[in-house]
Amino acid sequence: MNFDLTEDHRLIQQTARDFATKEIEPKAAELDRTARWPTEIVARMAELGFMGLAIPTEYGGAGLDTVSYVLVMEEVSRACASSGVIMSVNNSLFCDPLYKFGTDFQKTEILTPTASGQKLGAFCLTEPASGSDARTMKTVCEKQGDGSWILNGSKNFITVGPEAEHLIVFAVSTPHPEKPKHTALLVRRDWPGYQVAPHDEKMGIRAAHSSTIFFENVRVPKEYVLGEEGLGFKVAMATLDGGRIGIAAQALGIARAAYEKAVAYSKERKAFGGTISGLQAIQFMIADMAVELDAARLLTLRAAYMKDKGVRHTAESAMAKLFASEMCTRVTHKALQVHGGYGYTTEYGIERHYRDARITEIYEGTSEIQRVVIAGNVLKG
Repeated sequence: MNFDLTEDHRLIQQTARDFATKEIEPKAAELDRTARWPTEIVARMAELGFMGLAIPTEYGGAGLDTVSYVLVMEEVSRACASSGVIMSVNNSLFCDPLYKFGTDFQKTEILTPTASGQKLGAFCLTEPASGSDARTMKTVCEKQGDGSWILNGSKNFITVGPEAEHLIVFAVSTPHPEKPKHTALLVRRDWPGYQVAPHDEKMGIRAAHSSTIFFENVRVPKEYVLGEEGLGFKVAMATLDGGRIGIAAQALGIARAAYEKAVAYSKERKAFGGTISGLQAIQFMIADMAVELDAARLLTLRAAYMKDKGVRHTAESAMAKLFASEMCTRVTHKALQVHGGYGYTTEYGIERHYRDARITEIYEGTSEIQRVVIAGNVLKG
């Protein structure tokens, strides 16, 4: 068993770290404060190959692997969680399923410009009345005589939705009170009947715009069906297996940023005749943070490694996402406590990490859903 990164992995990690430290981190507070879409950062991530890291170069990607993706995601998210999740959506939720399930036409015409970062993609599963219980979705698609589909419904909390050129939309294609069938459709934003609401005002990851998207009699050509008709739910679940690895890496980055600030602050802040790093209460919090970060990183890298090996990783991805996201909440909480009253102000940036952390326990499957997935895999064995 080898826990060392390869030379290539170290190189991509250092590239991402340098970029994030020099070009993203100085803008993170402003992006959070103004909720401005980070156009220039997204463009630079595209130049660096970060928008399609594990997609082969023939389809516009960087031709790397999921471990590289995790390393880059952690560094970018450490600097700015909003930039991290924009990158995650494009990689995990759009490019990955398109490469896995797409036709030659779809890979050439849609995947290639998206993996290169020239265009952006988004993933539409959640609806106003359908979150964790995704099978209860109300969006429907009806097949026409020429093989095309008419799409009606709405999706909400769609990250990157306001800026995406293409969406992967899941809709009921065969209604049934207990066992409906779903089909995944690729939808272009310039098609008639496609409407985007103003972006959501959120507690955290404020620069990563999300919105509700409406579909009113949108005609989708047959060439834009992703995967097999009626097997859209399979596409969705397979996509989330990989997506959860990305969110685990995002949680790692957020937590590491808070942890590093807490360690540095503890060595500077003086109280009771010395720096607070000499106080056992502070030392215990820092020790707990260090252990949790390492444990989450190992779980995340294991899931990434398994994905790269092509073996089933549903439980492992859920474990990584569950532990890393809840770890992130705990670590940012402790980091704020180490800073005391200053942590509650915007001066040190800890409150931003604290706010950004919370969403990692919710999107791409809540912590409760991860436990359902893990238990299901354990108990069937």
